[in-house]
Amino acid sequence: MTAAKPIQHRESKFHNLLQQQIRNEFTAAQQYIAVAVWFDNNDLPRLAALFYRQAVEERNHGMMIVGYLMDNDVKPHIPGIDQVRNDFGETRELVALALEQEREVTREIETLARTAREEGDYLGEQFMQWFLKEQVEEVSQMSTLLNVVDRAKGNLFHVEDHLARESVGDHDTDATAPRVAGGHL
Repeated sequence: MTAAKPIQHRESKFHNLLQQQIRNEFTAAQQYIAVAVWFDNNDLPRLAALFYRQAVEERNHGMMIVGYLMDNDVKPHIPGIDQVRNDFGETRELVALALEQEREVTREIETLARTAREEGDYLGEQFMQWFLKEQVEEVSQMSTLLNVVDRAKGNLFHVEDHLARESVGDHDTDATAPRVAGGHL
């Protein structure tokens, strides 16, 4: 009887981009914490809660990538993060930053999916499908929030009411989501 050999995965461009994406996701999490703290410090509890949840979600995305790499015998590297912005003037500025951050992450995820396909990494391509779907939701959510902020014309109680009424960001764990190394927070 022959012992089963583990699948040998070569380190690829896709895997290298995944390693970079861990940093991007953790940086996004920290940026959302900075945004949440600004809202919290300005007595806007619904906006603060939304961005605290977003921070945890981004952290979980990074840990999904860590889990995927470990599951595929690729050693993950846990990076430091890039500098985050902490000084803001007004609410629109924060939400516009969040929207641009989600658009940038979408471009990064598209690059990952394209690279996996180009390299014939069918497992990697399948892994990225959930993230593509997630980014459509994230960009849509931040676009809507920016529209609500603009329509509120400076009355942030209208934005807070919208968040309370619409339960923005309050969704259950997606059963189709990739495994989060260490578990969801």
